[in-house]
Amino acid sequence: MVGIESYGGYVPRYRLERKKIFRAMGWMDPSTAANAKGEKAIANYDEDCITMAVSAGLTSMAGTDRSQIEGVYFASTTMPYKERLNAGIVSAALGLNEKVRSADFSGGLKAGTTALLSALEGAAAGTLKKTVVCASDCRLGRPASGEEMIFGDAAAAFLVGCEKVVAEFKGSYSATYDFGDHYRGEFAKFDRKWEDRWIRDLGYDQFIPATVQGLLSKYNLQITDFAKVVYDCHYSAARKKLNKVLGIAPEAEQSNFQEEVGYSGTSQSLLMLASALDHAKPGDKILVVSFGSGCDALYFEVTEEITKIKRGTVATCVANRAELDPYEKYLVWRDILPADMGLRSEEDLWTRWTFLWRQHKEIMGLWGTKCQKCGTPQFPAQRVCVNPECGAIDEMEDYLFSDKTGRIASFTGDMLAASLNPPSIYGAVKFDGGGKFYFEFTDCALGDLSTGTAVSCTFRRKYSDKKRDIAGYFWKAVPVKEVK
Repeated sequence: MVGIESYGGYVPRYRLERKKIFRAMGWMDPSTAANAKGEKAIANYDEDCITMAVSAGLTSMAGTDRSQIEGVYFASTTMPYKERLNAGIVSAALGLNEKVRSADFSGGLKAGTTALLSALEGAAAGTLKKTVVCASDCRLGRPASGEEMIFGDAAAAFLVGCEKVVAEFKGSYSATYDFGDHYRGEFAKFDRKWEDRWIRDLGYDQFIPATVQGLLSKYNLQITDFAKVVYDCHYSAARKKLNKVLGIAPEAEQSNFQEEVGYSGTSQSLLMLASALDHAKPGDKILVVSFGSGCDALYFEVTEEITKIKRGTVATCVANRAELDPYEKYLVWRDILPADMGLRSEEDLWTRWTFLWRQHKEIMGLWGTKCQKCGTPQFPAQRVCVNPECGAIDEMEDYLFSDKTGRIASFTGDMLAASLNPPSIYGAVKFDGGGKFYFEFTDCALGDLSTGTAVSCTFRRKYSDKKRDIAGYFWKAVPVKEVK
């Protein structure tokens, strides 16, 4: 049996009310008021499509033996690198070894489902035992545009394999159209689109029904056979029309999170699929349809294994929110509005690739060591045990810290440090089970912290070298809610 073994969703903590955007920019185009309802998810200043993919990927891998994972597929249209394997960064941050196949999927918004299809077909062929598929996007709409209102940031990930499958893959149907709806040129920062009516009437109204009917005919099914129908369309009027044309019952339509998250690009259909699985029952059939330079339709059937895994990741992420205020902070975070960060920000941030390679396990995966003689964990990796009662030399084994929780031992807020979200907060973290290191804290305010606060590790952008167009990554600490 081939299918999804586990899954995870990720929605950034910060949300921007669309009314704030309209109050700031609505004077340029009053028609954007039509999209001013609800809020959009905003990636933090130290987040991007890679860090969000890692967060979703780690959730999807929870409880899985990393040594069994043989592939990492990453889908996005906002990858930071054109010539450096972005999936390679994701793979290292997930704590996987180098004996994996990694690939980037991009170019169209259906890249997420195409990556998932590739992993499913690979598992069916016996090529890859287990593959992590991550989809993530941080798309930008130009200020005062409808896209600025509509777009939101999010990620989803799926562990694909043949063991303890929670959703069996039953089949698919795909179509490719060189349809000019949304596009972004080689050096463009912002999304551009053609006329909305064109996109709705020719794109969504024709391509999605044709793809759905193609799958139904291929497998001799009816739309009523599906407990949930997931399809990618952010136009509310078009969704009502499609529901009527396709015969989708209200209880079968999966929410697209437009008012809570926004339109999340390559991850849109997959985030909706993750949410559908959160509430699915054994025997439920789920239809998933993506849109963007064509359509992919995937057909799953939920198994009894769904009752044995932890669910609710999407709802948890959506509920874990903090309001972003003011709107101008979002513009600064996305490098749309230049801001003076002070003289300390003028430091030249060289990336020393030789050092990064030599220390790549510590930097990218947060791997340390554990003494095999006395069991003391230590970070960074050491040859000599730090335990004064031990002192063993070259008796270490690899030890992963990224999945460990810890407690704040000390912290400070620094208003003088260069930061896009001052004050810069950092301090010492003592890991449960042993080990201590100094981290920056993120997704929190200074008042949220105290000594003893529980924290977990999250993969983030450490710096951005604009001169050389390099994104540098490391791990930060984020407060977690106590489990009682």
